[in-house]
Amino acid sequence: MINELKIKLTALGMSEELAEKAIQTVAEFAKSKLPTQFHGAMDDVMAGKTPDLGKMGGLLGSLGGLFGGK
Repeated sequence: MINELKIKLTALGMSEELAEKAIQTVAEFAKSKLPTQFHGAMDDVMAGKTPDLGKMGGLLGSLGGLFGGK
């Protein structure tokens, strides 16, 4: 997912370096708004892994459809 975002940002004319910095900035902002128990999940997403969210995973997965997920 992160690579897809980087591709879209570079397609808009952003340098790869700037795209990576933008993604990292947004991730850090999102992490600052999440409870600490979800910081590891955010780190997993940024590393390209599927996070283990336990019970929250089902809830978040069902919400994915709202944002174009399947």
